[in-house]
Amino acid sequence: MSRRTAKKYLPLALLPVLALGACAVAPPTGPSVVAMPGPGKTWPQFQRDDAYCRNYAQSRISNAGQVAANAQNNGNATAVGGTLIGAAGGALLGSLFGNVGAGAAVGAGAGLLTGASAAGNNAQATANSLQGSYDVAYAQCMVGNGERIQQAPPPGYYGPAPGYYAPAPGYYTPY
Repeated sequence: MSRRTAKKYLPLALLPVLALGACAVAPPTGPSVVAMPGPGKTWPQFQRDDAYCRNYAQSRISNAGQVAANAQNNGNATAVGGTLIGAAGGALLGSLFGNVGAGAAVGAGAGLLTGASAAGNNAQATANSLQGSYDVAYAQCMVGNGERIQQAPPPGYYGPAPGYYAPAPGYYTPY
């Protein structure tokens, strides 16, 4: 294989590495809720409470490293499984058209992308779960120390109020 051909296929060779990189789960590094100083609290008191509650929340998810490692391993297994299933299915379809190798290659690529996509979704769900646990512990600690947590409005539609519609002309309402 010449250098020119090798450079041409380098992006394809990196595809599995990039696909598996989507399976990484990073433990939370801080809260995603907004804390404000409580009534009568000074800024230094708030900062001490914040530092204490961040440590407390991190201790409540002390197994985050193990959870992240498990999610990474499951993600890798999902991507590899998708690749193998895709290769087998592609080889089967390729045999129908007389080209098993090309079918297996196309199936493996499609299986890798599908498996990596599923693994990435699972990894994101794990990261969201860890962040949620961290946020709950942090918020409970901050409120317990007299600080305030800013509440977000509930999701929903905030459009204009519906207008008044008069009855159609000729509509009679008996009293």
